[in-house]
Amino acid sequence: MYRLGIDVGGTNTDAVILDGQSNVVDSVKTHTTVDIETGIFNAIKAVLKSSQIDPTQITQAMLGTTQATNAIVERKNLAKVGVIRLGYPATASIVPYSEWPTDMTTALSGQYELVTGGYEFDGDPISCIDEIQIRKVLQQWRGKIEAVAAVGVFSALNNDQEQLVAKISTEVLGPEVPVSLSSRIGSIGLLPRENATILNAALFKVINRVTNGFSHALFNQGVSQADVYLCQNDGTLMSLDFAAKYPILTIGSGPTNSIRGAAYLAKQKNALVLDIGGTTTDLGVLVKGFPRESSKAVTVGGIQTNFRMPDILSIGLGGGSIVHQDANGQVTVGPDSVGYEITDRAICFGGDTITATDIAVKMGQAAIGDPALTTTIDDNLVLKAATKIKQMLEDAIDKMKTSSGDVDLILVGGGSIIAPETINGVSHCFTSPIGGVANAIGATIAQIGGQFEKVYQYDKIDRQSALTDATELAKKQAIAAGAQDDNIEVVEVEEIPLAYAPGDTTRVKVKVVGTLS
Repeated sequence: MYRLGIDVGGTNTDAVILDGQSNVVDSVKTHTTVDIETGIFNAIKAVLKSSQIDPTQITQAMLGTTQATNAIVERKNLAKVGVIRLGYPATASIVPYSEWPTDMTTALSGQYELVTGGYEFDGDPISCIDEIQIRKVLQQWRGKIEAVAAVGVFSALNNDQEQLVAKISTEVLGPEVPVSLSSRIGSIGLLPRENATILNAALFKVINRVTNGFSHALFNQGVSQADVYLCQNDGTLMSLDFAAKYPILTIGSGPTNSIRGAAYLAKQKNALVLDIGGTTTDLGVLVKGFPRESSKAVTVGGIQTNFRMPDILSIGLGGGSIVHQDANGQVTVGPDSVGYEITDRAICFGGDTITATDIAVKMGQAAIGDPALTTTIDDNLVLKAATKIKQMLEDAIDKMKTSSGDVDLILVGGGSIIAPETINGVSHCFTSPIGGVANAIGATIAQIGGQFEKVYQYDKIDRQSALTDATELAKKQAIAAGAQDDNIEVVEVEEIPLAYAPGDTTRVKVKVVGTLS
């Protein structure tokens, strides 16, 4: 029994194979292609050829992809979305798609309707829901939209109205038009939650293409017996059926995979992770073996959202970053990069562009390409560039630290050769010979996850009952995503009192993980 993991990055597509004891059998790094799917196919083909493993012995295959993020950023392949907001007349002053980029609103059709419904912060209805009104709106949208986003005011307290919208939509538009419910996607805050729900609805065609492409690539290489999973952005996996309902959860899975892979390689559960790629450096925090979640709203493609995302700091520094020197002798590194063209353009490979990799080779930190070619680079330039690289990494680490003391650091990524031997603020630096494919390893070792978030009023339900309820619902989500129902453990419980709400109101969030079923 073997597991195959694929991670698609901006520069490289990595593939690894692990055995039944989670040992790395083989790994490859190939260039990412414009159409993504070809790169995935090439990576699978290369790792199977290198490992000489019978494809039918691979029982599980995992994919971490940037396709959802790319679709939003590029405004391509998105579904037409109709938004039903339950909250009239209380929310009429700010309509859906407020502050959205015009090109994005156009791409998604901009169709929305404010209908009666929604809840007050204490759980009382704002107004009664009107089923006839909702049916009329959906009938008007027939043939104009491809997905529905249902958003209710304070649906975190009670999502019955959103579920009713989903039921009516299926009756009117048919089951082929998916419905995204905001209570299952975003957190507290109407507009960011609404934005996240609209994006989730818009991504269903993208995720279908990704899952079909991955499945076809596996089948064409003889991997026909494997269960297939996609990576979520909290360091866990989800089945293809679950991914079809929540494609937005794939956004940010790349850096998350690196953090999980770094934890596996260094055998650490609490540390900073520095992942240096070809174009960017991502810095994350490992807490109890999983990425620390961001506590602030996240902007995706110019749209503010509040769904869960890893706390990641990205800077424009990588192995392919171009080194510049101005007329005054000032040296900068990046943010522009030669990317996957590094083997053609970098000095050490016979090119004419000085990159961060060339600086590392000239200083003896790495032995790749032809080191003799780097002798033409001015020594003073090399010293200034190396100092700049060190400063950029140290500044990024300081921004992610939660205390002034030195921290453990796990260094991974194909561009990690540009990192200096000593970094201020770091007590110990963990490295691995296969750290360059940590992202694919993270995808392969991931467990199935489930997370549930809801607002409870402790004067109406006691605290322990609320925690038990949230835990059970999180477990149900993990099972739906593909976890064994008898092997699920709670990894995080978060309670945040809402001071402005009555009745000892508290937002409860529970995260669980389980093994693959």
